[in-house]
Amino acid sequence: MKELSRKTFLTIYGILTAFLLISLFILNLQNYQREFEGVMRNLHMMDEGGDWFKQEKEKGLEPPDLATMRIMDYEVYTVEMKDGDIAKIISHGNSTSGFDSEKVAKQIQKDCKEDTLSIGNLYTAGYSYHYKADHGMVITNNTGIRNRLRTLLAVSAGIFVVLEAVIVLLSRLITGWIVKPAKESFDKQKEFIADASHELKTPLAVIMASSDEMAVDDKNRKYIENIKYESERMNKLITGLLDLSKLENAVNKGYFKEENLSKIVEKTALTFEGLAFEQGVFIETEIEKDLTVSCSKEEMEKLTSTLLDNAIKHSDKSGPVRVLLRRANKGILLKVENPGEPIPVEDEEKIFERFYRADKARSRSENRYGLGLAIAKSIVINHGGSIRAHSEGGKTCFYVELKTN
Repeated sequence: MKELSRKTFLTIYGILTAFLLISLFILNLQNYQREFEGVMRNLHMMDEGGDWFKQEKEKGLEPPDLATMRIMDYEVYTVEMKDGDIAKIISHGNSTSGFDSEKVAKQIQKDCKEDTLSIGNLYTAGYSYHYKADHGMVITNNTGIRNRLRTLLAVSAGIFVVLEAVIVLLSRLITGWIVKPAKESFDKQKEFIADASHELKTPLAVIMASSDEMAVDDKNRKYIENIKYESERMNKLITGLLDLSKLENAVNKGYFKEENLSKIVEKTALTFEGLAFEQGVFIETEIEKDLTVSCSKEEMEKLTSTLLDNAIKHSDKSGPVRVLLRRANKGILLKVENPGEPIPVEDEEKIFERFYRADKARSRSENRYGLGLAIAKSIVINHGGSIRAHSEGGKTCFYVELKTN
């Protein structure tokens, strides 16, 4: 359920954030394009020998006198040339203090060997120009344009930050609304399983006790053995369901204590040596000494037992089952490795789901119900860690990462 909520939240959050980013991007792009077109228009319009003047004359209109033209919102200069020197500079707007139009004109004249139109990046370029070697140049001071563009960009960033907070809140609300029916159904399912398991414990105990007291003879031996066998299977299933139900309701971390995880893992591995020997494999350990973590000792024992039991029963006897415990990053890594048939990539996450069994036929014959790894995952999550499985090179590894203080 937590995974469903997380994925739903990330999907909603991602869609809303993408929509916001695209909207702000389009706003800034349109504004940039408008300013760019304005600069381009001014550079062409103020060119006395340019297309705009020619078009005006073709229409039978008399172009305005450049010396008297004024342009709003833009700072434009026309530079007249005579014999290769600057003869006259005319300002067609409010001049900005600090902008030396004559110095800029000389620099353009020095840099350009032929007719050149340059606008550049309006966020950074100090000026734009249209240089016509035969009769002069047009210069626009980009300072005001640059300030307007950067101001809109800063305002957009502020809007993004504010709306991101709103999006996070909205995404949580929508996620809660969407997931609520599924959560209620899941909670009812867990409650039913827990209640049913509790109710089954008593009659099952009576059946098992009664079968132990029954007199065994040649006639009923087979039936009594069947009763005991199936009762043990049911007892194992019910115990697993109760354990899982308790873990899925989370644990009170107030009961966690600082425990020596190294000793817990070492002791658990030692108790499994007999089972490993029966299966024809052996256990190798590489345990860093005195690694401590705040945890439930019983649950850490259960976690290690589950991983070892799983590794031993799925080992193909071509090598040892290895248990590694060491410091890693800012926490502790527990790794259990066994040689054997690999877990398909598509099953590497599914195997931690309750009742999921990759090999259903073998699991059924071994009285395995697909609860062990689900219990292991719940234990790890309750301790703020992560667990994953991966198969490569004929070996299957389970990785558990626990955070330390």
